[in-house]
Amino acid sequence: MAAELHVELVAADRGVWSGEATLVVARTTSGDIGVMPGHQPLLGVLESGPVTIRTSDGSTVVAAVHGGFISFADNKLSLLAEIVELSDEIDVQRAERALERAKSEADASAERRADVRLRAVSSR
Repeated sequence: MAAELHVELVAADRGVWSGEATLVVARTTSGDIGVMPGHQPLLGVLESGPVTIRTSDGSTVVAAVHGGFISFADNKLSLLAEIVELSDEIDVQRAERALERAKSEADASAERRADVRLRAVSSR
């Protein structure tokens, strides 16, 4: 059996995903990071972006994460964010409309959120 790490993906209002994984890729303020079993302990700040979780059964979970924190120790990875949306929960047409509206209103943070949602969907 391949080495695994336990992952908890949590939003402010709910637990989003929990399980065993072989790799998690996320964007931090220091750049993209890949965490595998046995990684050095870390604590970092998440940037808005897609998070990719390669599960132990070989499937992939992708989520749009809007800021937060990442912590890893003792083969346990926690991703804590204000807002987390699994890619299969995202309404693509709604995200596209939100992106266009944000561009027309010059709302940079709304544009970033819509862009992250669309990137998460395209990464499935």
